[in-house]
Amino acid sequence: MENSNYYQNIRPEMREFLPKNYRTVLEIGCGEGNFSANLKPGCEVWGLELNKDVAQEAKNKLHTVICGKFEDSYSELPDNYFDLVICNDVIEHMIDHEWFFSTIKTKLKKDAFLIGSIPNVRYYNNLKDILYNKDWEYTAEGILDTTHLRFFTEKSLKRSLTDHTFYINKFTGINKLNYKRYGRRRYIHRAIAKTIIFLSFGFHKDIEYLQFAFSAKNTSHSNKGS
Repeated sequence: MENSNYYQNIRPEMREFLPKNYRTVLEIGCGEGNFSANLKPGCEVWGLELNKDVAQEAKNKLHTVICGKFEDSYSELPDNYFDLVICNDVIEHMIDHEWFFSTIKTKLKKDAFLIGSIPNVRYYNNLKDILYNKDWEYTAEGILDTTHLRFFTEKSLKRSLTDHTFYINKFTGINKLNYKRYGRRRYIHRAIAKTIIFLSFGFHKDIEYLQFAFSAKNTSHSNKGS
């Protein structure tokens, strides 16, 4: 997590989740502020970043940067102000993600958007370690990053969003399984994964994706069950 590349990511794969119209933006976990390169010119961009040195760098690119956790700093953010909130790979680090979804709504305008990405605990490599290796080992990065406090599946994340009356505009898997990492064994693992997906008629296709990405609109009505 202290790898400098982590704070420098531009995340171009998240561009397609941006709404058409927005003027005021908040990025939670903004790093050095490089994601702002994906945004429309002229918008007002706020950033929230825990690392002090990294937050200082972000101040050169964003309009306003607050150093701290969302849980500790949310009161410094204006209510009913943002057209767009970005939370790429941050929700899994929060103590109470349900509280986050509830609280962030107070910072969003009506019909504003929340976009983000989150690790998929049902990712093939993770399932392999659990089911075949009988192991759950925390690591320095990845799905079982030692700083991850919450774990999500597609179903559980969608449930949290709809329970807090977000309308899910777009939801898809990103960063597809790279079989080449297995070297000579890649054909075996590809066959296993593809067989699982085939025999389930695509029901377990989510195991191919390291992360999920979503775009959700702030509404007063849930789309639960849709």
